[in-house]
Amino acid sequence: MDQQKNRIVITGIGLCAPNGSNLSEFRQNLLNCKSGITSNEIRYMGNHPAGFCEFDEFKYQKKKTRKRGTRAGSIAIYCANEAIVDSKIDFDNIDKSRVGTYLGITEHGNVETEEEIYQLHQNDLDTSFWSHHHNPRTVSNSPAGEVNLNLSITGPHYTIGSACAGGNMGVIQGVQQLLLDEVDFALCGGVSESSQTFGIFAAFAAQGALGSHEDPTKASRPLDTDRNGIVISEGGCVYTLERLDSALKRGAKIYGEIVGYGVNTDATDFVLPNTNRQIECINKALDKAGLKNSDIDIVNMHATGTKAGDINELAAVKEAFAGTNASVNFTKGHIGHCMGAAGALELAGNIPSFDDNMVHPGMNVDNLDPQCAMDNLVINKPLQKDSVNYILNNSFGMLGINSALILKKY
Repeated sequence: MDQQKNRIVITGIGLCAPNGSNLSEFRQNLLNCKSGITSNEIRYMGNHPAGFCEFDEFKYQKKKTRKRGTRAGSIAIYCANEAIVDSKIDFDNIDKSRVGTYLGITEHGNVETEEEIYQLHQNDLDTSFWSHHHNPRTVSNSPAGEVNLNLSITGPHYTIGSACAGGNMGVIQGVQQLLLDEVDFALCGGVSESSQTFGIFAAFAAQGALGSHEDPTKASRPLDTDRNGIVISEGGCVYTLERLDSALKRGAKIYGEIVGYGVNTDATDFVLPNTNRQIECINKALDKAGLKNSDIDIVNMHATGTKAGDINELAAVKEAFAGTNASVNFTKGHIGHCMGAAGALELAGNIPSFDDNMVHPGMNVDNLDPQCAMDNLVINKPLQKDSVNYILNNSFGMLGINSALILKKY
């Protein structure tokens, strides 16, 4: 029994992505290479490809509280409730002081803040147009706090500000808090509202790193010679995590067991990645899991669609997994870069492989960059494997934050 208490499993998944608002739809569109990227009018920026989620904001939230909260919060509330429903736990009758909410983010509250600034300038800088909701919308514990308010959870909540590694980091935090016996049930993952705010488009444009294409569904092209940058998307993915003994006791469906993770920092540049630190992060996750590189069946790359990012990460993955049977895929060609949600969403897209042994492909690779070539890349069409028992998910972010998460078939 003690051994089961030290094993953490996923029992529920709630998500919204640009190409699906539940796991089944999301997975099918990944296998079929169906993009969720469309052309959109971005304030001050004109038309750009971007990824927006389609879900019912008021399925679990009243209009009054949505008005007070944030777009990121509404995504988090939807995903958390969907995960709880999926887990089939009797949520009304569990001790909510023993439930923790841990969400990775890149940003939050930017959508509402930009709108306030816009209204300020439309009204001669009259600060009476500045919302009294501004402070709770922008404090660093939102949107996790919005989830706890919505679900009457009295246990801990906080966000993990870890750039585009946020989705993985939220899950890792949930694992750690369960192992420390701080909580018995964790809601964790990542959320992002990025495509709703013009500021991030302007910033990536200034960097020369904003992806474009006459066909928006082809704008996100990781590993392709003709890629020209990131396509910005919003999204969310929240998991319910439990100790194995708890999940078995209530007869829960188990999606997989989290057996290893690695986190480190490049400490070399604000935005440029460091291949050696990425290799060390991957090896750290393997060591924690007690696995060899040959044990991994699927590696999901972070693969943003920037030249430096793709080449550096491919070098790391090749160093770590060359000569093994690990199939290497990526997800951002389908959905763009969902920022704080990316890691959690991309892991979710691969989890059904435990059941069907299919590896979804990376899409939009018409001309593979020679510097991104390696054996076992899965691109443009799915791959059927004999079995899938271990998945490793890479997720990296600005300021050099790196994360790798390993999930085992249960």
